Formats: sequence, structure tokens, C-alpha cells
Amino acid sequence: MSNNPNSVKVRKDDQDEEQKFSEIEEGQKGIIKKDIIPHFLPTYRIKFNYYSIPIVVVIILASILAYLTFFVAGVQVEESYFPEDDLGPLAVLLNGVIFTVIAVVSGFLIVFFIKKLGMGVLKYLFGISFGFVSFFITLMFLDVIIYLIFIQFPETTFVYRLYLLFTNLYIPIGTAISVFFLLYKYFTSKSIKTKNFIVLYISLLISASMSIVLPFWSTLAILVGISFWDIFAVLYKKGPIKEMIELISENDIKDEMEEAELKEKIESGNAIYDTTNLEIGIGDLAFYGLLTSSVLLFTNNIIIAALTTVAIVIGTGITISRLKKNRILPGLPISIFLGIGTFLLSQLIVTIFFI
Repeated sequence: MSNNPNSVKVRKDDQDEEQKFSEIEEGQKGIIKKDIIPHFLPTYRIKFNYYSIPIVVVIILASILAYLTFFVAGVQVEESYFPEDDLGPLAVLLNGVIFTVIAVVSGFLIVFFIKKLGMGVLKYLFGISFGFVSFFITLMFLDVIIYLIFIQFPETTFVYRLYLLFTNLYIPIGTAISVFFLLYKYFTSKSIKTKNFIVLYISLLISASMSIVLPFWSTLAILVGISFWDIFAVLYKKGPIKEMIELISENDIKDEMEEAELKEKIESGNAIYDTTNLEIGIGDLAFYGLLTSSVLLFTNNIIIAALTTVAIVIGTGITISRLKKNRILPGLPISIFLGIGTFLLSQLIVTIFFI
């Protein structure tokens, strides 16, 4: 090997030129803006670098609510179509199938209503469902919180009457007013921060409540089934989520031709989708929170729950990294499968070495 300083300098110059050429080539790649999602659709908008923040916030708050309700307040009522205690693994399978079928039917029904009544029908569907979920689940958790506060005081007639006044009057009226205001702001405010707050709030309510009500192994079966449904709904040509996006974009034949050319450019590396700004669906956030909350309630082990959370965040990061070459991707499969795998491995290690 030559030690001539001139040859070393030549090699360095060649490397610098190659790097500059690579940077120029990268800069010449087409950055493709994605279609704008209507403001009323329940998605959390966030910068790419901060995608983990809403996920972690939902998981932590949902887990705290579920823990307080399940362990501290002692509300332990499991409800499912088939009880696990009676039917065992068969109940797990049947519960998973039933909830997945409900998701499938709901997805196709939404697309049907959009085609028949227009995109505006989604406002009413979301308004009714958000109002129902927000009122009843908020009421449930407020009752739990008020109960935990009042049991700290001596049992006197005054305290008991005040407790009844809160649970039967103040909390229901206050919750109804708050939910009305929440829905009003969701459909009238153009503020991204307001919408993001509401999406986070409803996500954590759904996560916490489902983790308390559903049996643990049935929850895992449901998450697996919903994840496979998510793959179909987003990636299959006639999948309802894919169809919904196309209806929003109002693609015609010309658009389809442009889409084919665009796909060719992306596959050849001459173009990438812009991932500077992301939208995380309310369902994705809710199911991420559901998995970790359920793991926490089942194991009562914060370390296993934390590891599951890390796996979910990593899985979401992997999914997001692939959005540069894909218009849309299912948000659940990688994150949920990594989360479940991490829980199972962690639980196995704890069982072998610590029990």
C-alpha cells in the first residue's frame, strides 16, 4: 500500500466529491406532499421527531386510570361475550373473532354511508360516538376518583350526603356540560392543539375502560385480530380505510394514472413521501394504550408494562420510517405484535428466574 501523501489527498478529494454528488442527488429527489386529511377526522397531528409523545402520554394516563380503578378502588368487573373462566382458550378465540367481525362490519358500513350520504355523514357518526364514549366513561372514572377522595374522610352523615350530592348531581351535570363543550370545540375549532387534546382524551378513556372490562387473554386476541384487519383495511384495494382515503381524495382516472407514475418514481428511489408531519389515528392510540394498560393490570409489574411501551414506540417508529415509500400504512400490526412479543418474553423471564 502506498504512503504517498499526494495519493491520500487524491482519495480524500474523490470521497468529498462523491459525498457532494450524493447530497445533490438526495436533494433532487421529489418530496411528495400527502393528501390533507379533513380536520374533523379523529387523528393526532404531530411532527415526525415527536411522534412518541402522544403515544406515551396516552399509555401513561390510561394505565394510571386503569390501575386506580382496578387495584385501588377495587372495580374488577370483567365483561365479554364468552367468559374465559368457563370456556378457557375457546372463549379467548371466540371473543377475538367477534370483536374483529364487529370492526370489519363497522368499517364497511362507514364506507357505505359515505358513498350514499357523502363525507359529511362522518361528522354525525363521530359526534354520536364521541359524545357517548366521553359522557359515560368520563362519568365512570370521575365516580372512581370522587370515591377515592371521599374514603379518606371519616364516615359522617355530612360526608355521606356530600358524596351523594357529587355522584348524583354535580358530576353528571358537569360531565354533560363538559362533553357538550368538547364536541362543540372539536367540530368548530380550527386549532390543531384543541383537536389533538380531544383525540388524546378520548383515546385514553377508551384504553383505560376496555383494559378494566375485558379479560386479559381475550384482549390480546382482540388486538391480534384487529391488527390483521388493519392490514387488510389499509393495504387491500377494496379495504374500507383505503377506500375512505380515496373518497376523500376524490381520485379519477387521471389521478390513477398519476398514482401509477408516482409509484414507479418512489420504487426507483427518485421520489419519497413527505413525513415531516404525521397523523396518528385515534384507534391506534387507543389500542396502544389498551395493550399496556392490560399488561399492567394482569402482571401488576411496572417494568414489564414499561418494556411493552418501549416496544410499541419502536414498532410505531418502524412503521413511520416506511411511510417515506408508502402513502398510508396500518399503524397497529408492527407495534402490537412487538408489544405482545415483549410482554410474553418478559413474563417468561420473570416466571423462570423470579418466581
